[in-house]
Amino acid sequence: MAHLALSIARGWARMPVALRIAVIYLVARLITTAFFLVAASLSTAFSRFGADAGLVDFVLGWDAQWYWLVAESGYPSELPLTDSGQVAENPWAFMPVFAYAAKTIGFVVGSWGGGALVLSFVAGYLACLALHRLLRERIGASAALWAVVFFAAGPLAAMFQVGYAETLFLLLLFLALDATVRRRYAWLYLLIPVMAFTRPGILAFALFLGLHGLVRWFRRRDEPLAGREIAHIVALGALATATGFAWQVIAGIVTGDPGAYLATELAWRRHWIAGGVEGFVPFEGWVQASQFWFAQWGLMSWAGPVVLALLVAGAGAVLLFSPQVRAIGTDLRLWSASYLLYLLAVFFPQSSTFRLLLPLSPLWGAVAVPRSRRWRIGILVLCLVGQWLWIYPMYALGNTFWQVP
Repeated sequence: MAHLALSIARGWARMPVALRIAVIYLVARLITTAFFLVAASLSTAFSRFGADAGLVDFVLGWDAQWYWLVAESGYPSELPLTDSGQVAENPWAFMPVFAYAAKTIGFVVGSWGGGALVLSFVAGYLACLALHRLLRERIGASAALWAVVFFAAGPLAAMFQVGYAETLFLLLLFLALDATVRRRYAWLYLLIPVMAFTRPGILAFALFLGLHGLVRWFRRRDEPLAGREIAHIVALGALATATGFAWQVIAGIVTGDPGAYLATELAWRRHWIAGGVEGFVPFEGWVQASQFWFAQWGLMSWAGPVVLALLVAGAGAVLLFSPQVRAIGTDLRLWSASYLLYLLAVFFPQSSTFRLLLPLSPLWGAVAVPRSRRWRIGILVLCLVGQWLWIYPMYALGNTFWQVP
């Protein structure tokens, strides 16, 4: 038995990294599929998916329906209104790249849903490869591989198998971060526009590029900063900023309403705020949500912003001082801080919050740094438990306002 285990270990070590990651990814996808099958068997008539739910229903559920609608009907030139005259939920909240890429693949596999599944699945595997490449020179090949394990089997692993734009965005993001870390800025001229029209978040990347440029400037004696690199960083920051606002401009031109995109996004927020929402105010969403949730939990609503401030301070301290987080490098820490600040500025936290944290996945590298096997196995177990605790309410139940992935 010991000889067999040793042979397996040696065979595993000799396998190409891409093949090892493929094995990890496929095993993780089988586990997620098993969770989905159990969730489908537990689905009832009270669920969004009904008593006879199947895997296809889950692939096409929730936001995937909006992406399908974009692929089939495009974007409305006239914003739909509620009975009270406010802008209703509509496709302008969903970027076009994933929708139309899935439609293109769908011509080959036979349906948009099939195209969306293939796109998410393949992009997820490529994202695992990109994450390993991004981390291996900072934390070592072994820890980077464990980070891939946590990423592929994490609590939000269902995103690898449903019609959401998350995995495609993560692939593009990891490639963009890797290009920045390696100072191969030219690749970003291709990646940034595609990222910008795949999923919201490119403005966080613009902030990251600004911080990256400042750090490189202050460290120019240790790491020479050529004039052409300065030009690239400035130009790319401007490109990321321009494309970050481009979708709002496009929505305004098509609909004739300059505030079309923000009004569309706020249409979802109105479900959570008594009395509705008059307009978008940066950072207001988290304050409102902290008060809302504390009231829902029977706690003093004024304590919500206090706890929020403590959480923000705690996250900042971890990014600054944790040796495990410092191990992944300055650029990945800057990205994490930039994205967290972006979420604080624009997002209203609700049941989709955990999904919105997926762009912080490079931090799995910090989790994988401790070399204790017991630690890593324990984290993997927690990932799988978390995955089920996310799939069950979102797909098996899916019958209340807080069960939206």
